[in-house]
Amino acid sequence: MAESWFKLGRNDQSEALEVAASELGRPAHLLEKDIWVVWTLDAIYQSSLGEALTFKGGTSLSKAYKLIERFSEDIDLTYDIRALVPDLLREGNPIPLTASQEKKISTAVRARLPQWITESVVPILHDALQTAGIDAQLVIRGKAQDKLLLTYPALKTGTGYAAASVLLEFGARATGEPHQTRPISCDMADVINEVTFPIAAPRVMKAERTFWEKATAAHVYCVQGRLRGERYSRHWYDIAAFAKSPILTQAAEDRVLANQVAEHKSMFFAEKDDTGNKVDYFKATSGALQLIPEGASRKALADDYTAMLEDGLLPIDAPDFDVLIETCAAIEKLVNQRA
Repeated sequence: MAESWFKLGRNDQSEALEVAASELGRPAHLLEKDIWVVWTLDAIYQSSLGEALTFKGGTSLSKAYKLIERFSEDIDLTYDIRALVPDLLREGNPIPLTASQEKKISTAVRARLPQWITESVVPILHDALQTAGIDAQLVIRGKAQDKLLLTYPALKTGTGYAAASVLLEFGARATGEPHQTRPISCDMADVINEVTFPIAAPRVMKAERTFWEKATAAHVYCVQGRLRGERYSRHWYDIAAFAKSPILTQAAEDRVLANQVAEHKSMFFAEKDDTGNKVDYFKATSGALQLIPEGASRKALADDYTAMLEDGLLPIDAPDFDVLIETCAAIEKLVNQRA
């Protein structure tokens, strides 16, 4: 009878990780972290939390859609704005009419979301850890107290780029739509027999919307001429991965979806470009999308991409940075033409 991964001794777990790493050509510390990502998603979506949460971002592209080959380590979740601040929405419409209404909604979200995480998410994950007999720690993080860090006792380590923890990042200024339920499993489950690994069935944002979310985020960085920190090159890698999927064309031709993203970001994520003018998201989704940064921001992106390669977050046959940029340039051209 197959035995649960978490019931194995640490020596047996370590040996299994080494075998899987050899079979899959993947770093052992990332295969270990992948198990914790899937376990965390299962704990969330086996509970009442899953009724109003949508799993999105790069990890959803990797785990739910198999669209990207890089290891995506964080769990990005949207708590339906209609569940958090129903009293502030006009007939349930998540998009405010004015900037003052947006400010009121955003202020309420910043106040209520940390409380919801503390009172609802932490107890459920804590109970799930105790029930499973798992030794891991939960700590609320972030300046806005909207992140939850699950730190586990790691067997394997890498360069330090990917920490022995799973970061859950919560947002609550959208509905998470469109979404669908998708099955996910652990990467090493296919090569390690007689062991049962966590599986999950989260509600996942559709990949077409994730494309527009990432593309418009990259557009902002390009028109601002600067990056805001590390780990941003993952967005360009993810965008480039869409070139191999029919989802790219579907997203490019879905004008309703593109404009929904533009409308949402115009209200909730207003930005200014390098000249001080407001970023026009509708322009970005209607034929003037920019995906290629220049100057110092391009070099910073290249340096971060190198760091990802060194820690094994990308497959061994990952394109070099210049090829990645060429692919993104081709996507930029295609999307703008389709608009």
